[in-house]
Amino acid sequence: MVAIHPKSSEKNERTTVVTNVEGTKILTRQIAGFIARRIVSYAKEGNVMKAGDQMGFIKFGSRVDLFLPKESTIQVIKGQKVKGCETIIAKF
Repeated sequence: MVAIHPKSSEKNERTTVVTNVEGTKILTRQIAGFIARRIVSYAKEGNVMKAGDQMGFIKFGSRVDLFLPKESTIQVIKGQKVKGCETIIAKF
């Protein structure tokens, strides 16, 4: 399925990583799209990651979903392009 389809997060190839940032859990899901169909994940259970570390990539792009705590203050707007290690997405 194309990555923007709501069911793609259930049907397409995907990886899910939960990180613990200062006691706050963040779930990140990489979802491959119709063309990409391939995810490379560097994240392994027990790895210690720091800000700026790569957790993997989706060949030819697709979609990444972030599941943040309800009390998070979102810092981006719909349609905004974000860049890894530069854009602050939320504060909590």
